[in-house]
Amino acid sequence: ESKYTFEDIIGKSRGMIIAKEQAKKAAQTPATVLLQGESGTGKELFAHAIHHVSKRKNQQFIRVNCSALVDTLLESELFGYEGGSFTGAKKTGKKGLFEEADKGTIFLDEIGVMSLNLQAKLLRVLQEKEIIRVGGRSPINVDVRIISATNIDLKNAVKEGRFRDDLFYRLYVIPIYIPTLRERKEDMSLLVNNLIRKFNQDFGRNIKGVSPEALNILSDYSWPGNVRELENVIERAVINMKLSEEIISPKHIPALTELNKLEIIEEEPIISSESDNLIDYNLDKNNLKTIKDDTERIALLNALKST
Repeated sequence: ESKYTFEDIIGKSRGMIIAKEQAKKAAQTPATVLLQGESGTGKELFAHAIHHVSKRKNQQFIRVNCSALVDTLLESELFGYEGGSFTGAKKTGKKGLFEEADKGTIFLDEIGVMSLNLQAKLLRVLQEKEIIRVGGRSPINVDVRIISATNIDLKNAVKEGRFRDDLFYRLYVIPIYIPTLRERKEDMSLLVNNLIRKFNQDFGRNIKGVSPEALNILSDYSWPGNVRELENVIERAVINMKLSEEIISPKHIPALTELNKLEIIEEEPIISSESDNLIDYNLDKNNLKTIKDDTERIALLNALKST
């Protein structure tokens, strides 16, 4: 069964409202759904939520991470195998996940890494609603709703020949884009407070909230890992706080403070009009002391030149 509902998806930004509305509409149809977005944006939450309010909600919800298994193992996991079909196979054979998910939903995460061979077999499931086990000959009927997710540009993968165009159009019936965290900074306060409640319960703490200064630091960061990274940062802050402390402040997120400084330097490089004053910070951008020393050196040189 699904673990999450639409109530678990936090956000009131325009992008999230649109994504949730699209997902709720998709849930009422049997059509395939393609969730698109960077890693950590919450694609799995959307998949669970769609299943939870669909007509299949009382049936199986099975998640498969396509990038976690090698091709041959993924094939036998998805489609099952007949007894003795390969070395180490059970004599009785084994049902695949498509058979296990019959009448329910299967969520294929990171579908963009699937091999062309497996893509052809998945296409058969979508077109014929049947599978053939590894080592088998007889088709087995399956009634499965497929939700897939990817963090790569599948259209580009089709152009490059890495993804079948016929499968792409079968999956791309209802595409839903999940915005990145940097695209919905207005949701930061909601997300942080929700995570604080979660970790208060997990760790028996009584954290009241986050200071305005700390919230500004969180909002200024670019979040390449998205909500998953934010969860990690807040969890670490709560764990490291003293029992007497009740508000997350900048000192509880020191690593993020330093990263923000680096991002500002990268976005606004210090460039003098003199060519010999140029500094390539990419050579050592993790060393803030070096950057500070070099900046002071430039200021001193310019002061000497002007006297």
